[in-house]
Parts: sequence; structure tokens; C-alpha cells
Amino acid sequence: MRTRMPGRRPNKSVLVGRAFRIAEGAAFCASASAYRCVFSHRLGDSRMKLIVGLGNPGALYAHTRHNVGFWVVDQLAQSVGADCRHAKWRALIDECRLGGEKVILCKPQTYMNSSGEAVRQILDFYAELEPTTDLIVVYDDLDFAPGQFKLRQKGSAGGHNGVKSIIAHVGTDEFPRIRVGIGRPAKGDLISYVLGRFQPEDEAKVQEAVRLAAEALQYAAEHSFAQAMNRYNAAR
Repeated sequence: MRTRMPGRRPNKSVLVGRAFRIAEGAAFCASASAYRCVFSHRLGDSRMKLIVGLGNPGALYAHTRHNVGFWVVDQLAQSVGADCRHAKWRALIDECRLGGEKVILCKPQTYMNSSGEAVRQILDFYAELEPTTDLIVVYDDLDFAPGQFKLRQKGSAGGHNGVKSIIAHVGTDEFPRIRVGIGRPAKGDLISYVLGRFQPEDEAKVQEAVRLAAEALQYAAEHSFAQAMNRYNAAR
């Protein structure tokens, strides 16, 4: 019967050195993997859009003219199986994918006049988002009749305080937007008007505009905003 000769045992310093090198190698691999993930994301391998609907938070304002932007985002969310109920960045948000792009749906909860604060937080978190191409804002517009809406590549705030806030925090007015008409009162206070509810005959028209505006947003994400402008502005 052959007797196995005992081998030499490595001393403790050799064992510790081997363990250290193994741990160091594993840490390097994990770090390199994380770096590749972040680096590829920053390079734009994962495309992204931010769609922001403007309005005021809470049940008191939910059905008012000034909340039409919220309505459009909610309509789009419903169409794609999303739900803007997740509180983050001073907003209610959700994510979906449209046309191969990650899309963040956002309803700022800062009240209308401070909407830009929420938008700025999201842009700071996702540094790869470029406002001039990746941000789309949806809001109510007094200069269009109920039932009308228009896509536009850029422009001033036009007196809309929510858009003013976004321009101030983003640093540019050159971002795509969809303006949904709520009409202008013949007389009376504008604040009371925008914070009031639609007349029944107007609300039906606005709901149809909301549906089409949400459809236009989806088309813009799947194709381009310029193509959506050609398709939906021409049809109005």
C-alpha cells in the first residue's frame, strides 16, 4: 500500500497574500463592471425623455383648467400602463418605454409657480438629459380655444408662470412643449378663471384634445418631436 506523503503547508503570510489578491481582483472586476454600466449610460446607449405635465397638486385643483397638463400626462400613463403615483424629486413620477426610449412621466407637486424646482432636480439626477431635445412640457394655454392644442419646438413662457419657472431653472426656453387650449374669459379675473372648472360643453372638447395630445406625445417619443409637429399641427 502506497503512503501519501504530506505536502508542504504554505505559511500564513502566503495564505493572506493569496486571499488579498483574490479579494482585490473581485473588487476590481465589480468596479470595472459598474464603470462600464455608468459609462455606457452616459454615452447615450440608453436614450431617455422627460415629459412634464403642469398643474397644481391636490383634489381641490384636480378638475380645474390650470391642471390640463396633468390630465395629458395621466392620459399617456394610462395608455402605456404607467401610473404617476411615485413621489420623488418633489413630483409624482413613473417610468415607461416608448420607441426604445426610457421615458419619465412627471407631475410636479410644487404648485404651478415653482414647477421648475422639480424639473431641475430630475435634470440634475439624470445628467445625460438635454433640455432642448429630451424635455417636453405640457400645459394649459389661454390663447387657444378649448379643444385646440399645438406642438412647438421652443418659445417664451407667454405669461404662464409654470413655464416661467421651468425656463428660470433650466436656463433656456428652447425646449419642446405642447400647449392645450382652455380659452380666455371675456371678462373677469384670470386667476379665478384658470382655477375654475370647464363648462360641460367645453370640457368634452378639452378631453378630446387631451387624448390627442397624449397620442402626440407617444408619437414624438417613438419617432421625433418634429415629426409629431408635422402630423398633429397639420391636422388641427
